[in-house]
Amino acid sequence: MTKKLIVSSSPHIHSRRTTQSIMLDVVIALLPTLVAATIIFGSKALILTAVCVVSCVFFEWTLCKITKQENSISDLSAVVTGIILAYNLPAELPVWMAVIGSFAAIVIVKGLFGGIGQNFANPALVGRIVLFVSFSSAMTTWAKPFAYQYPTADVMTTATPLDLMRAGKWTEYSDLFFGTVGGCLGETCALALIIGGIYLVIRKVINPIIPLVYIGTVALGAVLGGEDMLFHVLSGGLMLGAIFMATDYTTSPTTNWGKVIFAAGCGILTIVIRLFGSYTEGVSFSILIMNILTPYIEKATLPKVLGGAKQ
Repeated sequence: MTKKLIVSSSPHIHSRRTTQSIMLDVVIALLPTLVAATIIFGSKALILTAVCVVSCVFFEWTLCKITKQENSISDLSAVVTGIILAYNLPAELPVWMAVIGSFAAIVIVKGLFGGIGQNFANPALVGRIVLFVSFSSAMTTWAKPFAYQYPTADVMTTATPLDLMRAGKWTEYSDLFFGTVGGCLGETCALALIIGGIYLVIRKVINPIIPLVYIGTVALGAVLGGEDMLFHVLSGGLMLGAIFMATDYTTSPTTNWGKVIFAAGCGILTIVIRLFGSYTEGVSFSILIMNILTPYIEKATLPKVLGGAKQ
């Protein structure tokens, strides 16, 4: 009997975990935040999230058709991108702007770089930055929590906790924890984000190193800067970014030391922007910068091959 030697590329370790099952877990982890956003901001949260998800799936399907690639919408990565993008948007953002953000995320950042696993940065994060640069006024108009309960034709707006801090005003910890503050759909309720993060760690979808080091670095930076540590941890997009965006498989290092360096870099940049920058929030820009540096961090922290030649 003749035996054939089959040569194939790595990885050679097989697992029952698929991209679809991992993304499904991420979707499940994001659901508590969607519930919280709907309670806080009303049906507009559901509509904006649905628009982002449908747009992302449509653009990915269309791109696969145009480029004659295998249809990849079943892996649910476009769904995850759509939800996370929506969570980075204010409730009052016009839906057509959300569609533009979805196009930037799926077609430009993900599709043109070769699809899932090839993008240089988190697609949803770049989609948010594109919208912020293009429509800064709309992206900084924050709906007042529970404003939908009041019968008025005018949009009731407020400021984010970080904006209020710059103005010398205080926000209660309870409001930050339960999300009854102004902000993007998915960044206000720390409780819902923590529940989602714990679920992902239990399911072994994410490694807790990046969220813990990222949040811990921001906390330490706040103390060193003479600021309220707990306030900075609970406010803004830190929880959302640390748990759901900085942990992206493609755009973060795979080595443990690489994760530590990456997360610490995100934390340092975030607190520096918050304390000294003209923009009150620094999570998106910090993660984007570290995404770009990820290949270099990965190369520097890869274990040395025993017996290998010196580089």
